[in-house]
Amino acid sequence: MIPAPLRARLLANGRKTAAGMEIDPYPVVKVFAPGGSATWLLTELDPDEPDRAFGLADLGLGMPELGYVSISELKACRTRLGLLLEVDRYFVARQRLSECASDARAHGRIVA
Repeated sequence: MIPAPLRARLLANGRKTAAGMEIDPYPVVKVFAPGGSATWLLTELDPDEPDRAFGLADLGLGMPELGYVSISELKACRTRLGLLLEVDRYFVARQRLSECASDARAHGRIVA
């Protein structure tokens, strides 16, 4: 689901966190539901459990939140129309994760 170069960046961020560094990275990957309102901005993969990603999740309920998500669950998820989730190939983060989260809470949705 996630292209190798982006996966490498996610793992690099995960290694920093695992080493005890406090980081506030730019989101690396945007996953979205075509025709739906769910969006995830992912910043890192757990190097010991690379199916586990951290980032900002917006399920379209007006309450975006920071947390962990399973990549395999994202890969298996389908929209109401039966479409698979997609990675936005053209996504470039303009804000760090903390700023994205703050804006998302203020607007009730991810605005990236």
